[in-house]
Amino acid sequence: MAKLVECVPNFSEGRRPEVIEAITAEVKAVPGVKLLDVNPDPSHNRVVVTFVGEPEAVKLAAFRACSKATELIDMEKHEGEHPRIGATDVIPFIPVKDVTMEECVALAQSLGEEIADKLGIPIYLYEDAAKIPTRRALPDIRKGQYEGLKQEISKPERHPDFGAPKMHPTAGATVVGARQFLVAFNINLSTSDVQIAKKIASTIREAKGGYKYCRAMGVMIEERNLAQVTINMINYTGTPLHRVFETVKSEAARYGVNVVGSEIIGLTPLQALLDAADFYLRLEGFDRKQVLEENIYE
Repeated sequence: MAKLVECVPNFSEGRRPEVIEAITAEVKAVPGVKLLDVNPDPSHNRVVVTFVGEPEAVKLAAFRACSKATELIDMEKHEGEHPRIGATDVIPFIPVKDVTMEECVALAQSLGEEIADKLGIPIYLYEDAAKIPTRRALPDIRKGQYEGLKQEISKPERHPDFGAPKMHPTAGATVVGARQFLVAFNINLSTSDVQIAKKIASTIREAKGGYKYCRAMGVMIEERNLAQVTINMINYTGTPLHRVFETVKSEAARYGVNVVGSEIIGLTPLQALLDAADFYLRLEGFDRKQVLEENIYE
């Protein structure tokens, strides 16, 4: 039975369709890899790409996509709401089927070394692939973003895991790692006051004493003139989406603000949504086997 690995690279481009198409074309051209989703965000100026396949094929697709992004994205000109340090900002590998986390770690380390050697991009390893404990969390590596890292990468404590301690002149730096499934979850508020979103994000963020496995920040969505709490749930079983959603709703009410909607970025495990359905519908004795599609496509 074929091993399956998921890869969800984030690229610092969400506004130029032709650039996004050129990057994803590299993924589609690799035999044994299936492109599952392309999710651009103009406000964040970022695109999340999801594909799966056998480990070595997925690694090749990730390298080719990174190489194309290096050609087409200039970080000296990049602007966007989302934190970033490079044209290819982050490349995580996620075990899906008959693959261990250890194999994904080896995949991440191998790809990181290849990108550093062949493309001249400094590489930082994170989550399960991290060599330095203080670099497990992505926000810690991204501290200061592209502009800050550009000034500090020469400091010993900020040296990359692979490559020279200097930024690629246009592509910046890249983070590569191995992790479990992550749910990118945004909650929109009925206000244009981004400070409210930032205060709420600070309340729920694990690093500030909030929910375990929750990474959050407040940003402004200019085209809609509203503030957003943008969230990464790095373990949706440890802390479910509905618990965070209810807390954001409660905190927003303290400021006289409503939640006007939420969104999932990219793909998400079905179980994360079933858990939310179970909570809000108060289902009794519900089993995943009752999901129609689970029976049709099993």
